[in-house]
Amino acid sequence: MPKQLKHDEILFEIKMFPIVLVCDHISFQENIGSLFRISEAFGVEKIIFVGKDIPLNLRKINKTSRNTHLNVPYSIIEQTEQLIAYLCNNNYEIISLEITDCSKSIKEIVIPFSKKIALIIGNEKNGICDGLLAASNQIVHITMYGKNSSMNVVQATSIALYQITSLK
Repeated sequence: MPKQLKHDEILFEIKMFPIVLVCDHISFQENIGSLFRISEAFGVEKIIFVGKDIPLNLRKINKTSRNTHLNVPYSIIEQTEQLIAYLCNNNYEIISLEITDCSKSIKEIVIPFSKKIALIIGNEKNGICDGLLAASNQIVHITMYGKNSSMNVVQATSIALYQITSLK
């Protein structure tokens, strides 16, 4: 009979990836907490929140982050132009997770080994802003088979990070 392992019995390799998760105007605290949790699980180096008035209420975030917000460094960049300059000046491959008229399936993503990865995810209602889409080296989407044309930002990010880290 299989035995479910407790946290202190799990022997997964601890590994960091040269990935920065860029959150373009993410506004729901539950999603922010969950993004910390999934970033910690996939060895993301850092989270960058883009925008003003990011709701980083640590007490509310902790409900979904389960203290992982203490383990994943983060910063806030208020202006999109500042973010683009930072990513370009620091040799990031900018990959946006968005459905557009030119996006390709995430299964076709190309991960350059000579660059760090900036995975951009968008606002819960409006997605990724036009400026960040224009600055992207790649725009990828997750193929879906139902009638709905979108999924929760955390679930989409989980799928993207799984795909990217499996190739890195």
